[in-house]
Amino acid sequence: MRRFSTTRIPTLALIAALSASATFAQEAAAPKVAVAAAYNDELIDEVTFIAKGAAIDKVDIRARVSGFVDEIFVRDGDTVEAGDSLFKIEPEVYEANLAARQADLSQAEANLQLTEVELVRKTELFERDVGTEADKDVALANNQVAIAQVAIAKAAIQQTQLDLNYTEVHAPFDGRVGKSAVSVGELVGPTSEPLITLVRNQPMHVEFALTEKQLVDIIEQKENMVGAHEATDQLPNVIAILPNGDQMDEIGRVVFADNVIDPTTGTITLRAEFGNERGLIVDGSFLNVRLQSQQPSKVLMIPQASVQRDQRGDFVLVVGQQRTVEQRYVTLGRQVEAAVVVEDGLREGEVVIVEGLQRVRPGVEVDAVLSGSPTEEN
Repeated sequence: MRRFSTTRIPTLALIAALSASATFAQEAAAPKVAVAAAYNDELIDEVTFIAKGAAIDKVDIRARVSGFVDEIFVRDGDTVEAGDSLFKIEPEVYEANLAARQADLSQAEANLQLTEVELVRKTELFERDVGTEADKDVALANNQVAIAQVAIAKAAIQQTQLDLNYTEVHAPFDGRVGKSAVSVGELVGPTSEPLITLVRNQPMHVEFALTEKQLVDIIEQKENMVGAHEATDQLPNVIAILPNGDQMDEIGRVVFADNVIDPTTGTITLRAEFGNERGLIVDGSFLNVRLQSQQPSKVLMIPQASVQRDQRGDFVLVVGQQRTVEQRYVTLGRQVEAAVVVEDGLREGEVVIVEGLQRVRPGVEVDAVLSGSPTEEN
């Protein structure tokens, strides 16, 4: 028969008693958490939109007269100035036409001189009762016809001179050309495809859309800034973020707001203008713009670490005056570094838990210390 030591029974009982005592002490001690107070801060209001680059001036350069292309003065992608020659269409036909029209004018002017002499002669004969009134009237009519023929000849010269001028195609404004659609020797005319496209890239427009709510908020906060050209000091700054994530150094300004809401999207189009000195904004390119107020506004903020989320939305655990935990649902705004804006649900000075969230639940009492305090437990 095996024997048991009688000294083990008190030992086991002591261990059980100590364990129960430790468990009771753990339950009795309030869990320690790190907290931070909601605080007011001044923050520049800003909101980000998807935008699209839009050239202020963009034109398809077309031939205004028919003919073969004699010369091309630009290379694809060249930057040009207003008045620079782009293409030359064979001018010989139009030079010949101009010479013919000038000859027509000389003939008409000679005929006019003849009719003037004839009119003077017939008038003198009529006044001396030698000629008839009918002869004088015919001479007067012939003179009027000759005057009209001179005017027609001058108009024909003007039109032919225009056609001759159109044989050399010039840039209507400063900008950058695209890819040429024609080659030397190709036949072009007014009904042909565009010769080339010219885009003004400095300055450049950027277009984006605001929702109705955002528009109303801006109007209320900035005193009708949208469309009020005289209130330029109230207009928000517009910051462009390029497709590679870089932020442009230059600040844009709102220059236009549409006067109707698009019923299909519920948005209104705004247009900002950038100097685009480096040519980083391209017509048709997509980028982001940040609309930023010039004056800061006061907002309520809390550490981002205090925010949790469930099916109902974002919430924080608030420590009340009795050191008990309360679950509070909040409406959040944008994040600024390690903090987040609270739009609704909290007041300044209320304390939220930032560390130890896993050790507490709503309704329990906690031992709160300020976040970052030397006595804070990790």
